[in-house]
Amino acid sequence: MKCSVPASVKYDHTFCQGCAQGIVNRLIGEIMEELGTTEKLIVTTDVACGAMNVDFWDFDTIVGAHGRPIPTATGVRKVRKDCLSLAHLGDGAAYNIGMAETMHAAIRDDDVMALVLNNCVFAMTGGQTSATTMLGQRTTTSVKGRKKSVEGSPFHVEKALGDMDIAYLARGSVDSVAAIRKTKKYLKKAFEKHKNHEGFCLVEILTPCPTNWGLSPVDSMKRIREQVIPEFPVGEFIDRGGNE
Repeated sequence: MKCSVPASVKYDHTFCQGCAQGIVNRLIGEIMEELGTTEKLIVTTDVACGAMNVDFWDFDTIVGAHGRPIPTATGVRKVRKDCLSLAHLGDGAAYNIGMAETMHAAIRDDDVMALVLNNCVFAMTGGQTSATTMLGQRTTTSVKGRKKSVEGSPFHVEKALGDMDIAYLARGSVDSVAAIRKTKKYLKKAFEKHKNHEGFCLVEILTPCPTNWGLSPVDSMKRIREQVIPEFPVGEFIDRGGNE
């Protein structure tokens, strides 16, 4: 995975310190090389933090409308069946603004790969409450902590999609080297299924947001282990075999 701009052009690092976008990008690049599909990946990003990836990777990329990368990526897959089509978005885009699109892609078992980075907030727009903000978590729109009576309960994708007939559903994390290795296995399996046209695949990755959490990068990883994972358990939830 290389930068797509001339070597003479220099970009400052555009992600916040401690952001896990770089970790996830590396995993995608490694998997594409291992599968021999580096030149076959088309990514649709959301107009949020992930959109800044266009400065760092060399994959063909579409910046979709906010919350709509999944239907855009589905359209790409329909017209370019020879390519891999990845929808790259955050929890706010996938489970708030684009909730209808995410649900209907699963209902239809669309032949698309969705990668959701879950940091429990709307990161790009200032750290507001998202669907996955935990009860008691303070954000810019829940300054005293999220309350079930006001903002409702956190959204769990494995509960919403867990009984659906889709190809793959998993959740990983990046809070440690061991967790990153396991997350890579989930991602690679999803990409392999997508390569084989097996149906809808979604991998959620628990990621830190030090800026909006008000924590250091180290303490953000600790928070994932101690607070986020107990709320959002990692693992594989659906692993359907073959083209059913």
